[in-house]
Amino acid sequence: MRLKDKVIIVTGSCTGIGKAIAKRCVAEGAKVIIHGLEPDWGAAAVAELGAGNAVLHIEDLTAEGCAERLVSLAVQAFGGLDAVVNNAALVAQGNIHTTDLAWFRKMLEVNTLAPFALIKAALPELRQRRGCVLNIGSVNAWSGEPNLMPYSVSKGALMTMTRNLGDTLMREDGVRVNQINPGWVLTENEAQRKRDHGLRDDWYADLPKVYAPAGRILWPEEIAAAAIYWVADESGPISGQVVDLEQHPFIGRNPPKDSTTIPAKTTIPAK
Repeated sequence: MRLKDKVIIVTGSCTGIGKAIAKRCVAEGAKVIIHGLEPDWGAAAVAELGAGNAVLHIEDLTAEGCAERLVSLAVQAFGGLDAVVNNAALVAQGNIHTTDLAWFRKMLEVNTLAPFALIKAALPELRQRRGCVLNIGSVNAWSGEPNLMPYSVSKGALMTMTRNLGDTLMREDGVRVNQINPGWVLTENEAQRKRDHGLRDDWYADLPKVYAPAGRILWPEEIAAAAIYWVADESGPISGQVVDLEQHPFIGRNPPKDSTTIPAKTTIPAK
């Protein structure tokens, strides 16, 4: 197994991409810290994975001391820490007209500063085991959709931090830092939001090719499969890298003017 006996914190793992990553980590032999804001979903995730493989921590990542408590839980429960997956994120609409400074600061606190705080808190443990960090970004980091301005900026900042720390921490501490940027993923929250927009339950079954050349969007499990490479030893010394996981080039590819049948694709409140 590719992650045998490794201990991994996966933030935002009560549902969606984070849960899929946590499940795949356990399947590959790891122990995981499940984290999020949904106690019922978190408890269900731990029950599914097994109490010997996972423990739950429910807390807002922006709370003072949350990062330190997550690291301490990993050490107390499983004896150390090998990897951090910064997946938790606030995803919501906003443009220059609808975004005020308070909301922009909140977006940066959750999506950029909270991952930084967790990396900093985890560094002593990661250094001991020559561990790694995987940041989960977004293809919107490259510029983003018009109504995802603050979200896109926060993910762009996370991407710059990945490249900066990927160099610094590898040289100074032997700790790798990399990032994957998912595209449009069919999480539970995304499916519900589109139903709330008035689309039918199987709205994702026949998407226009301009949005989904393969005829469908990505599954959380496909993002999880890619994530394993970056937290496993097989990625070797590779650090400071950002990889887009989407089925079409995100930059320089504009939909035709009549392709307006699908609502804004990234409007879920959280991953």
